[in-house]
Amino acid sequence: MVCSMTGFGRASLLRDGRELTVELKSVNHRYLDLGFRMPRHISFLEDEIRHTLSSRLTRGHVDVFLTYRNTREDSKTASLDEALLAAYIEAAKSCAEKFGLTDDLTVTSALRLPDVIDVANAEEDSEAVTKLLAEVLDAACAELIGMRLLEGQRLCTDLTARLDTVLRIRGEIASRAPLVVEDYRQKLNERISSLLIPAEIDAARLATEVALFADRANIDEELVRLQSHVDAARELLSKDEPVGRKLDFIVQEMNREFNTIGSKANDKQITALVIEGKAEIEKIREQVQNLE
Repeated sequence: MVCSMTGFGRASLLRDGRELTVELKSVNHRYLDLGFRMPRHISFLEDEIRHTLSSRLTRGHVDVFLTYRNTREDSKTASLDEALLAAYIEAAKSCAEKFGLTDDLTVTSALRLPDVIDVANAEEDSEAVTKLLAEVLDAACAELIGMRLLEGQRLCTDLTARLDTVLRIRGEIASRAPLVVEDYRQKLNERISSLLIPAEIDAARLATEVALFADRANIDEELVRLQSHVDAARELLSKDEPVGRKLDFIVQEMNREFNTIGSKANDKQITALVIEGKAEIEKIREQVQNLE
């Protein structure tokens, strides 16, 4: 089943005082492009995330958001800046002696002084956090891929209907094409008859001109190739693999066939059908840009 590049997945897990939440948001992109937003102290998880997503996705820009909370007793560290505290104490003593103040400095008040205590996150247990990530990321990926598959089904239904429209237009062009030469023969004969008397008309020369026009206006090859491109697109839509790039190429080829038909046919009705076909091709192209 074809897959869209647009989707969202989220999962969260709390275990042994560690809570990790992963959010994945993907949009269209020519290649697989990953962007990360996570706390710096768990940035060691980036390589694991890249490896997992690269094994499951082939295209799309994916924003990866990680939020992490560690409530374990050993999650924080507090370090004392002894040199700074000594400077504070020395300044306090000097102030007390100079101005006759009572020294009421205590341990509690000393620890409240600016920058004396530095509280930081303790070094994480990378193995434990990586195991937690594996489960959370797997669940978030499953939700993301499920949404991309659902959107892919909608796109497939829409593209199939539009390919049917292209075939309908192709059929109308194929039905009209044989009449173009006959219309040209009649118009040429009428124009010549208005200028020359019947005895002066060269039937052989007239037949030659009509034959040359028929050769220039022949669009059989383009119609055959257009049918082949539609068949190829339908086959790709039935495959269970990324097909976006291949479909993009096929759509370009279908547009090329319509352009050639329009330039060769020299007929108002076919030109109108070509315009309609190209408009449909453009809608197909826009939808294909969403496929993985």
